[in-house]
Amino acid sequence: MPGFPASRLAGIAPFHVMELLTRAKALEAEGRDIIHMEVGEPDFPTPDPIIAAAQAHIATGRVFYTSALGLPELRSAIAGFYATRYGLTVPASRIVVTAGASGALLLALACLAEPGSEWLLTDPGYPCNSNIVRSFEGKPVFIPVHAENNFQPTLTDLEQYWNERTAGALFASPANPTGTLLDDNVLAAIAGFVRHKRGQLIVDEIYHGLTYEREATTALQFGDDIFVVQSFSKYFNMTGWRLGWLVVPERFARDIEKLAQNLFIAPSTPAQYAALAAFQPDTIAILEKRRIEFRRRRDYLVPEIEKLGFRLSAEPEGAFYLYADCSKFTSDSERFARDLLDTAGVATTPGLDFGSHAAKSHLRFAYTTRSERLIEAVDRIHHYLVKSR
Repeated sequence: MPGFPASRLAGIAPFHVMELLTRAKALEAEGRDIIHMEVGEPDFPTPDPIIAAAQAHIATGRVFYTSALGLPELRSAIAGFYATRYGLTVPASRIVVTAGASGALLLALACLAEPGSEWLLTDPGYPCNSNIVRSFEGKPVFIPVHAENNFQPTLTDLEQYWNERTAGALFASPANPTGTLLDDNVLAAIAGFVRHKRGQLIVDEIYHGLTYEREATTALQFGDDIFVVQSFSKYFNMTGWRLGWLVVPERFARDIEKLAQNLFIAPSTPAQYAALAAFQPDTIAILEKRRIEFRRRRDYLVPEIEKLGFRLSAEPEGAFYLYADCSKFTSDSERFARDLLDTAGVATTPGLDFGSHAAKSHLRFAYTTRSERLIEAVDRIHHYLVKSR
């Protein structure tokens, strides 16, 4: 009906962490000191070689549209990155540069989702995934994932939840909010199962590069019929540049190109020229030092959070998150997070943002702030808990 939003919006919830960030910023505007552990954004600046590459291109004044699929040089550089990091040959023709990982997910699901088709996702999981499915009138079906399986889906889960309406599955490794990885044998089995069912598998790999005990294996290792979503935001410290990429099966390349032409025209030209420097050895050296710093932060925060009485049911192997059970302190993690923000000045994310499975008993802590601030956050939380008894 004219004057009203489309009915598909009824099932799309707000991104709660962004609303909590708004509250945190309002408190800061009042003069409060807030320690930010809520938003999944690295606190490191974009590496200098990337900035210099952008500046050099902008200085030419020739900031025009690129191909909808992205700069040919950047697509080739990404293909080279797969060869260097994974020992895998991925043709540049299968690589689509996108407006962030979100743009990659939009293109993939615009291409694949039919009205009423069902898509398997994890609960907990990144909240925007289900809302993008809904945006294309698909139906998200949530698989509750448990600590005993590293908060990741299993082949048994897919066998249980797959039915005649299922079109595909969208999983992440490392995952948000848990930071856990899919084991290679499980990922291979899932890929084989989805292929056997003539469905489509999409794997979110935006936290690749940020793993601490073992390297993450790309899903592309298990078939060239898998869509893989990647980003320059997390490992490459380019969140605000809004640039990512999508690796597509060859037979979908033309369809994805048509969608990109119509939905985005092209990704940001300055961001693409900047990203040409992302794979240079001097840039990778900077990023690897930062990865080591993220590991130090994790290794400090894990035992300290557990000493406070939170419980970590699965080891965070990647990304920069701890997904902590807070049931010792509350039966409502959303209210707990708001009170922790208002009273102690520590911003965290309640489990509500990531689904409904055990959401009220979990908080996500992001270790995306420097170590001395993490130490202060632990101290503030300790005093808050003491006063709350």
